[in-house]
Amino acid sequence: MQKSEAEKRIKKLRSEIARLRNAYHVKNTPNVTDDIYESLSRELKSLLIEFPEFNDENAKENRVAGRPLDKFVKVKHKIRMTSLNDVFSEEELFDWENRIKKLLPSQGGGSGRGFDYFCEVKFDGLAVSLIYENGIFKRGATRGDGFIGEDITENLRTIKSIPLRLNPLLLKEGGGGGNSKNHHPALKGTPPPQGGEVPKYLEVRGEALMSKKTLIALNKQNEREGKQLFANTRNAAAGSLRQLDPKLSAERKLDFFAWDVYLEARPLSRGLASLWVPQTHSEKHQFLRQLGFNLGDEAICQNLKDVINFIKKFQKLREDFPFGTDGVVISVDDLKLQEILGIVGKAPRYMSAFKYPAERATTILKDIKINVGRTGVLTPLAIFEPTLVAGSMVAKATLHNMDQIARLDVRIGDTVVIEKAGDVIPKVVEVLTKMRTGKEKKFKMKESCPVCGAKVEKKITTPKPLLHKEGKKTFEFSPPFKGGVPEGRGGSSSVAYYCTNLKCPAKNERYLEHFVSAYEIYELGPKILRRFKDEGLITDAADIFTLTKSDIAPLERFGEKSAENIVKEIENKKRISLRKFIFALGILHVGEETARDLASHFKSLTKLSEAKIEEINEIENIGPAVSKSVYDFFQDKNNLNFMDKLFANGVVIEKEKSIPAGERKFSNLIFVLTGTLLGMSREIAKERILKLGGKVSGSVSKNTSYVVAGEEAGSKLTTAQKLGVKIINEKQFLEML
Repeated sequence: MQKSEAEKRIKKLRSEIARLRNAYHVKNTPNVTDDIYESLSRELKSLLIEFPEFNDENAKENRVAGRPLDKFVKVKHKIRMTSLNDVFSEEELFDWENRIKKLLPSQGGGSGRGFDYFCEVKFDGLAVSLIYENGIFKRGATRGDGFIGEDITENLRTIKSIPLRLNPLLLKEGGGGGNSKNHHPALKGTPPPQGGEVPKYLEVRGEALMSKKTLIALNKQNEREGKQLFANTRNAAAGSLRQLDPKLSAERKLDFFAWDVYLEARPLSRGLASLWVPQTHSEKHQFLRQLGFNLGDEAICQNLKDVINFIKKFQKLREDFPFGTDGVVISVDDLKLQEILGIVGKAPRYMSAFKYPAERATTILKDIKINVGRTGVLTPLAIFEPTLVAGSMVAKATLHNMDQIARLDVRIGDTVVIEKAGDVIPKVVEVLTKMRTGKEKKFKMKESCPVCGAKVEKKITTPKPLLHKEGKKTFEFSPPFKGGVPEGRGGSSSVAYYCTNLKCPAKNERYLEHFVSAYEIYELGPKILRRFKDEGLITDAADIFTLTKSDIAPLERFGEKSAENIVKEIENKKRISLRKFIFALGILHVGEETARDLASHFKSLTKLSEAKIEEINEIENIGPAVSKSVYDFFQDKNNLNFMDKLFANGVVIEKEKSIPAGERKFSNLIFVLTGTLLGMSREIAKERILKLGGKVSGSVSKNTSYVVAGEEAGSKLTTAQKLGVKIINEKQFLEML
């Protein structure tokens, strides 16, 4: 990026980040997720590293949070409340260690490299400060801008996990509150005092937050009362503590977890001559537990390898953790070393926050290309700056069609939001229009095929109304349908563009990829299929079933073992169900669900191929456009010859075993699968559900019966929590099966 372009981009980023910070911290009405905000901040940070001349210490990104609201009394913090610098990968974590090592003296004990680390869960709530005098809770405040916060004492008093009086008995030997399993008895330095009194003055800092369970109940109530739903637990906690009426705060059932304590250097009990001063961050946590505060999961680590193990271990627990978390805070445990490292800008050098992979991120849309699909449909493809989303780099995503481009109002040069949310395929979900510079370009569909140059034809599909049967009554739902329906199965009219050349090379190549995917021949990827075509081994999908080991082994970069695996995989997939066979044919508008409906209705390929268009059109959820497409496919002699060739090459359509009605225990149940299942693939899980009479949906709605949440479940899990849909883990799902 040129210097002049970087300067303009930095100004735009600063402006948008400042606006989002104000909405998030001050107005408490965020209009984007944390992932989007952090993605923009990360881009700004990387640009400032590349162009340090544009650094500005007074810029708003160097402020901690938002300015205090006018409706609360202002409180000046005795010690500044800082924020944290984020890292998003193991590599960035090691970079942080290398930077701080250069600033520290080389001598030291501990692990042999000078110091230990302290890891603790990073809660996603509202940072607050609690002041205690002689063991009595006197004042509580928000972080605000780090220097001045808001006095929310009365609201904090309603949180039951905040002690209003520190019981001196908790300071005695054997006492302690919080989670005792995380107590660390073997700590360096002098242990906390064991007297019968409390400190005369101390400040406790921590996170006020709402549990996931409470958020679901609160959103259900808000929905009944027609109020706005909270986006997440953090917003709910912040909104609850910014109520002028403490009764409203009390109704929200908030919790508090401590993560730091500051003591004044003074005697802690009568007759105590020496002063107790903690020497490590872990000692502070031990002291907080003895005072009776709740703390999160934590560990003392001797090196970054141990730190990474802690991060990975907790990542597996996040889904079932009762509170919202977005990462792990890593600190240099030794407080003397913390003092040497100090604070730069808004954040301490001695602490870093490891953030778990974001499900959403922002990037710049560089171009929109056109892909030609197996049916000849032209699909716009977004090309953008490679961006880390959900743990992997993403550089492109489908825009589906021109309707989607119009709905998003996406333009080349836009800053866009991309999402993976546990799914494999990324998608563009939003455009940040306030980031526009005026140089963005609208996209126009090409008039000729980018592969063969043939004329492009525009087609408009108008769906048939969906029919819903209850007993003898049939109800008709005309489009548009609230909440949307699967493509090709109802909904509003859609526009698509097609290559008119029946022999377009792109059609054949894309069809091959679709075919092996439908047959689940995973050994044959796009590059291998292309190679087989180039070598003349196959001309169409039916030729795949004639391949032998001697055909493949002589090819460069293959060999005996690779050839053997491919041929074995192909042989194992010659037997296929009717619904998968229909789906593999690549009939226009016929996806997996429609193929299933056709197979269920006609029971055999012969009956389907001989069916009249009127009979196909009578099937529930199949409209006129789909019916005509299916009918036309089986009237084409080329398609009939292709199917005959498949059978001649050994393909067999297996009759699916019907399950007795008594064993179809998932009848009338709708499942949504999200995240990674360890015991089986999502495809197998889907098959099991369907065989037991259930249905599988790609999106969560009020009609969803269960959401099966695997590891790293994404936005579907969040939606389920908001709607109060029953959520089960993989173990519970297996028990149901």
